[in-house]
Amino acid sequence: MPLYPRQMLVDYYFPPGPPAGAADAAARARELGFDGFFSAETAHDPFVPLAFAARTAPDLDLGTAIAVAFPRSPMVTAQVSWDLAEMSGGRFILGLGTQVKAHITRRFSTDWTSPGPRLRDYVGALRAIWAAFQTGERLSFESGHYNFSLLTPFFAPGAIPHPDIPVAIAGVGPYLSRLAGEACDGFHVHPFHTIEYLDRVVLPNMAEGAAAAGRSIDDVTRITTVFVATGRDENEVATARHRIKEQLAFYASTPSYRGVLETHGWDFGSTLSMMSRRGEWDRMADVVPDEVVDAVAVSGPPESIGPAIRDRYGDRVQRVGFYTLDAELALDDGTLAAMVESTRSG
Repeated sequence: MPLYPRQMLVDYYFPPGPPAGAADAAARARELGFDGFFSAETAHDPFVPLAFAARTAPDLDLGTAIAVAFPRSPMVTAQVSWDLAEMSGGRFILGLGTQVKAHITRRFSTDWTSPGPRLRDYVGALRAIWAAFQTGERLSFESGHYNFSLLTPFFAPGAIPHPDIPVAIAGVGPYLSRLAGEACDGFHVHPFHTIEYLDRVVLPNMAEGAAAAGRSIDDVTRITTVFVATGRDENEVATARHRIKEQLAFYASTPSYRGVLETHGWDFGSTLSMMSRRGEWDRMADVVPDEVVDAVAVSGPPESIGPAIRDRYGDRVQRVGFYTLDAELALDDGTLAAMVESTRSG
């Protein structure tokens, strides 16, 4: 089920915190004019906040951005997604990510195998399980990574009004971009990206995957968060830009995101990697040039943010969130609501 909207949608990203806080956060997001409410897997489970949000903001789209796939059996993910789809009236979007090897093996104590093919099998397993939930027919799915052949009536949740749960995967490189185009409803583009990287790597590979499956790239909604440096005055904008440099330094120190640097010929990734190994976190932001912030982030007063995002992205993405590192907390609700509306409609 494609999620392709008629206009750019603006989503609220629930900051890490106790899941019960999502009830009030979702109600506020709705009042501010956001279209969706997403939670991430950080210090808390990503699914629980959405159950609270569904009660207070039933007309918002709800999604995980993202849940880490591999520590959970596809059956576990299928069940919680089924319940959230029913609770939200069919507005739930399952966002999945692979994470990196160290987290899978050492934080989750889960086996690590080739993440791209494994995620492909994972998505196929989910859809087979959901079909069995809805139709009551025998569950039968076998792949290189997963085998499901048992679902007795006692453990089957039964049919729901909105069984076609959209699946959006997250990624940054060619393989997952192609997989999104071929087999998914949405693609979460990592916030550490540039327009040049989208145009040279992400979108062409998505289009290639879609064509291989007899689809169009427009069958897949592109979703992202945009680094935003804003504030009530120039000093707050400058402070926000420095915090973005700190975050970009962390991302750029990780080999997984080296492709973005290589696209632009930026050669400071290895320097940051060495600094991170020495624990020099407080100095890493100084290595990131201003031109990188300009290419990755949108900066300026609140009234300039929405038009700048629309001018930058055009039809490259259809859903955006503000990656503000809490800068939006300095804005009053009226200013933030205006920023949401200008991002949506220009």
